Amino acid sequence: MIRILIVDDHAVVRSGLRLLLDREDDLEPVGEAGDGKRAVRLARELQPDVVLLDVVMPGPSGVDAAAEIRVESPSSRILMLSMQDDPTYVRQAFAAGAAGYVLKDAADSELVEAIRRVAAGEQYVHPALGARLVAEPEKEAGPVDSLSDREREVLRLLALGHTNQEIARQLFVSVRTVEAHRAHILNKLRVSTRAELVRHAIDTGLLNE
Repeated sequence: MIRILIVDDHAVVRSGLRLLLDREDDLEPVGEAGDGKRAVRLARELQPDVVLLDVVMPGPSGVDAAAEIRVESPSSRILMLSMQDDPTYVRQAFAAGAAGYVLKDAADSELVEAIRRVAAGEQYVHPALGARLVAEPEKEAGPVDSLSDREREVLRLLALGHTNQEIARQLFVSVRTVEAHRAHILNKLRVSTRAELVRHAIDTGLLNE
């Protein structure tokens, strides 16, 4: 039996995933989380075989949560679930310790196959997305100058240790807006974790502004 932790910030998505997994004799949903912090905590407590992890969520992103889960539950295999088909996001996910990457518009059969394959110790990326990874070489870290003024402000606050919720309050925007800025920053700078963001901000002198 493959024990699975479902992580997505939308309850209806979690319910749909649970129904899908419950139909399979060898798959068992053992817990659900709606944000990165709870995902890390449940992974530590439950030690699931597979963590089905959304990329964009409140609090720590799925990529940041993946890196923490790899520390708290080393035996758990992480399968990222995302709307993003940009190879940059896929590379970020694998750099953080993911074993697979599946798009949210994938067929049910593909998702089930991906879960079984990562649980068996394999890596999984849809063949078409894998072909794009090969065709588009990895880029070097992008310059901070590519960020908008608001993105630079968000990056500075992230590097100073503020949460998405704290940044949203300071900038008088929604948490979702902060999450969108963060995703754009990660994409533009071509980094995958908060630690890399902090290092990038320090190296470029952004914290001294």
